[in-house]
Amino acid sequence: MKAIQYRAIGGYVENALVEIPSPTPADDQVLISMRTVGINPLDNTFRSGHHWAATPENLPRVGGQTGVGQVVESRSPLYKVGDRVFVTGPGFGIIVDGTWRELVAASPAGLAPIPEHVDDDSAAAFLAGAGYLTGYLVLTQFVDFKPGQSILAPGIGGAVGMESVQIAQKLGASLAISTASTTTKAEQARAAGYEHVIDLSKESLRDGVTRLTDGKGVDVIVDGIGGRLIGEALGCLVAGGTYAVVGYAGGREVNVNLTDIIWKSAQVRGFTLRGFNAETLANAQKTLIGYLADGTIQPTISKLFPLADASEAVRYLIEDRPFGRVLMRIAN
Repeated sequence: MKAIQYRAIGGYVENALVEIPSPTPADDQVLISMRTVGINPLDNTFRSGHHWAATPENLPRVGGQTGVGQVVESRSPLYKVGDRVFVTGPGFGIIVDGTWRELVAASPAGLAPIPEHVDDDSAAAFLAGAGYLTGYLVLTQFVDFKPGQSILAPGIGGAVGMESVQIAQKLGASLAISTASTTTKAEQARAAGYEHVIDLSKESLRDGVTRLTDGKGVDVIVDGIGGRLIGEALGCLVAGGTYAVVGYAGGREVNVNLTDIIWKSAQVRGFTLRGFNAETLANAQKTLIGYLADGTIQPTISKLFPLADASEAVRYLIEDRPFGRVLMRIAN
């Protein structure tokens, strides 16, 4: 079968299209014919050698953390041939082979039924980037968020920024703010219904938050950008506010004015999905699939690539910073 496999740590070219043996499902596993798969910045982090698991001993490795497909063989009573399913699993694409291949054998714990009226591409976009899951867990499990409070989730084009805004609105936020690095992206976001987007090419983050909150600041920040943005964003919190650091797409090194933490009694917390047990993750995903089914959340797709163009697909996500999810089509 065809797959995208890393055989060495390095540049985009290491997203190599190869032929590898098809998997055989073990007892209680399900064999899925993959249709559409997502691309996550973590896929690039691993392949480029900036992840703890990126070692020669952990290669070769099939990439991809999430996707959707159709059951073609089942050894589980929970699924039958023909079922359409979300596909993920612990360590997919990092410490075990992932979803960027034609066939995946997976345990039922990593699967969930796709709502009938949701197409494959929208379903794959829902999982890609883990933005919905991150935003939901931050606001319901990780910080003391209450309806009527305000949030800032920078980076409207990315999974965490865009999807945390949707989740915050569902959970009753009074104001859900994001940012755009260019006027074009800010206008694109507003046209898509994201009303409170700060155009960082026209005003600073602090000035934008001050304007939108009448000088009060925000209660919660869900930040998947990191880098130099952290220093400025900390000053946007209300007294006693919480800053959840969930990623570092903009860099790992930061400069912080400690008075922004001390004088406001701010909480700064590092977030990782690995901090939650399997039951909590499964329950959260079940709730989110319900939101997807009833149209409360609406995934945005930027571009769909064929599997053979994996190198360009990953480059497009990392360098062009598109508005929405980047996917690869494996089968129709």
